[in-house]
Amino acid sequence: MKRSSIHVLMISKALVIGAYHKKLEEMCRLGIKLDVVIPDQWDGRKAEVTQSSNYNIHQLHAVFSGRNHFHYYSGLSALIEKLNPDIIHIDEESYSYVTYTAMRAARRQGIPAVFFNWQNIFKKYPWPFSAMERYAMKYAAAGIAGNFDAKDILLAKNCSIPLYVIPQFGVDAGIFSKQKQVKLRQEIIGKKNAFIVGFSGRFVGEKGISDLLKACSELPDKVHLVLIGSGPLRNVLVEQAAELKMKERFHIVDFVASTEMPKYLNILDCLVLPSLTRNNWKEQFGRVLIEAMACEVTVIGSNSGEIPNVIGKAGYIFRESNITELKNILKLLISDKSLRLKKGREGRKRVLEKFTQKKIAGDTLKVYRSIVKKI
Repeated sequence: MKRSSIHVLMISKALVIGAYHKKLEEMCRLGIKLDVVIPDQWDGRKAEVTQSSNYNIHQLHAVFSGRNHFHYYSGLSALIEKLNPDIIHIDEESYSYVTYTAMRAARRQGIPAVFFNWQNIFKKYPWPFSAMERYAMKYAAAGIAGNFDAKDILLAKNCSIPLYVIPQFGVDAGIFSKQKQVKLRQEIIGKKNAFIVGFSGRFVGEKGISDLLKACSELPDKVHLVLIGSGPLRNVLVEQAAELKMKERFHIVDFVASTEMPKYLNILDCLVLPSLTRNNWKEQFGRVLIEAMACEVTVIGSNSGEIPNVIGKAGYIFRESNITELKNILKLLISDKSLRLKKGREGRKRVLEKFTQKKIAGDTLKVYRSIVKKI
């Protein structure tokens, strides 16, 4: 007999961040019965537990907390046996130890399991991770990839299970939306009629911030650059700004709470993600892009990794490291406000069609239904 809902146990360290729980609410609205395992703390960060009558959160102790591919949960097998869900959604890479332990427990109970991969660079892992990856690719009912490269890599490794491309999290378009922030613009920039270029993320070399700073330094004085975030290159970037005579047009906002990000994105005239591909890294998604697009801020991204697939035709792409191309796109946007507004509207439309938490929850439910034949 078919039951009216699918009971899912999701295992996810990412859900220590309470803001991501909106996805869980959307999954429950679709009729999914949901239990969620999160670590009681991750790498020193205490779990943010949201109060909800729609899903149950189980905080388990994560052994080797903070070590992405080595950690596992005490008491997970007993919880799986107690809950006996229809599907176990392991929100971790196929080669991670937590995926291996959860999948073995699932197999003992005869429960189908799904894993999630972000890894978008082909790597051959040493034993035992190579063996754990083969185990996951053999016994999982399906795999979800957060980007198209991750799916292609699984296929290149002869993964024969059904594979789907679905981002891990979407954006709450009710919170991330267009709003006037005249006062905040004035507080940060201190000048009227400025054109504000923004970046949000870690201040590390692979994010290409130095290229963005160089491009902005060659633009008119009304162009200001606002960096939101922190990282090891902070002082280097401050020194570079001084060398490029950008000191008065260069601004760093060290910390912004996730709930405040829509305000700061709305002070921007455009947002740039100038990521640089490295031997061991390329952009896996670029979440700040969909947050900015939801706020109708025009986005520009390099062609690193998944960025072109996220932006589509709703923004602009330049070849990574090509400062001239980036500068020319910025010049175009500076000179044509109507174009900026048009691209902003197109960006929000793309988010509403592809990247909301509701959309991602719906796409995930389709994966579950393909595994468990229920209404």
